[in-house]
Amino acid sequence: MVKLRLKRCGRKQCATYRIVAIDVRSRRQGSDLGKVGFYDPIKKQTHLNIPAIFYFLERGAQPTETVRDILKKSAVFNERCPNQKN
Repeated sequence: MVKLRLKRCGRKQCATYRIVAIDVRSRRQGSDLGKVGFYDPIKKQTHLNIPAIFYFLERGAQPTETVRDILKKSAVFNERCPNQKN
């Protein structure tokens, strides 16, 4: 199964994260199937590749709770299912 989850980058005390599509059996730093976004919790910045996210979600990828929260804040789920209540 494929999940959309965070992959840690950056140095000590200054972590940034890539949002990646990765097989569930892989480690956090393992090889990913594709990079679909970037999240910086310190500067509160998020960059998302919306077509790539939709590509993986349509093929059954499940976002983790943290990634789901990031996608909800950026209204990605509203674009995907406008009639569904979150």
